[in-house]
Amino acid sequence: MARYTDEQCRICRREGQKLFLKGSRCYSDKCSISRRNYAPGQHGQKRAKLSEYGTQLREKQKTKSYYGVGEKQFRGYFEMASNKKGITGENLLQILESRLDNVVYRLGFGASRAQARQLVNHGQFAVNGHKVDIPSYLVKAGDVITVRENKKDNGAIKANIEVNSARPVPAWLELNSENLSGKVIRLASREDVDIPVEEHLIVELYSK
Repeated sequence: MARYTDEQCRICRREGQKLFLKGSRCYSDKCSISRRNYAPGQHGQKRAKLSEYGTQLREKQKTKSYYGVGEKQFRGYFEMASNKKGITGENLLQILESRLDNVVYRLGFGASRAQARQLVNHGQFAVNGHKVDIPSYLVKAGDVITVRENKKDNGAIKANIEVNSARPVPAWLELNSENLSGKVIRLASREDVDIPVEEHLIVELYSK
């Protein structure tokens, strides 16, 4: 799948808000939004008024960037959400939150979703005792995510746990920092999702 390889901070500047793509840097004075709160490029300081379609498109692009998901996969998640009972937009966010790389980030094992995705890719984690190295793996209620026994000396994970200790773990997850494990108590609800997104705009875009 194609990945965005340009500077991550350009994405936040394009959207005009922090998407917390760079971990601790986003909380420091080095954050690009704090220093240059305008879109990148020659005409970045001249923000044009968006059309209805443009607003919907930006909301979709922002959400994709937030979770690090490509267009084809995102559309697949939307179709999955629309086929489930309930509100499509909320279902979509629940599916995105259920990705293993997001859960690893939410538990504090990763400094950012990008780093969490890399850690999962490198086989650092197990779900219910079985190695899983697919970032898009969707967890279920009751699943237990652990750092694999032979990976527990990973300095990056230990450092992240310490640095992220002040960051609250969502109510739908349970963290055991001593055992380097976490449990999915339940799937995330809309109230648990703290990202600045208006999911109804994404539904409107795909419904056209």
